[in-house]
Amino acid sequence: MPHPTAITLHQASRVLEVSFDDGRTFRLPCEFLRVYSPSAEVRGHGPGQEVLQVGKRDVGISAIESVGHYAIQPTFTDGHDSGIYSWDTLHDLGVRQDELWQRYLERLAEAGASRDRA
Repeated sequence: MPHPTAITLHQASRVLEVSFDDGRTFRLPCEFLRVYSPSAEVRGHGPGQEVLQVGKRDVGISAIESVGHYAIQPTFTDGHDSGIYSWDTLHDLGVRQDELWQRYLERLAEAGASRDRA
């Protein structure tokens, strides 16, 4: 399991940059992290229970707390703060970012929803 060597929050661009000891660095937009939060509020309690997140284009991260030596817990500017992002989760989101982002945009389109707040 790769471990982060640096985690930098870029407030102006709303991007969390995470570098790992496998040499990879990912620039993860706050919106992306928010809509793929590992929290039960977003993922549900089982397959098919995911809740589509809408209106999150302008969300940022206002704070980040360490969770032991294995994760971080960001507080998003929309108040969401229950997602704990393990190093594995952050790495997986980085590796699969393009695929997951496309899936999110497709789900929004299917639902007739928007990234912008209503």
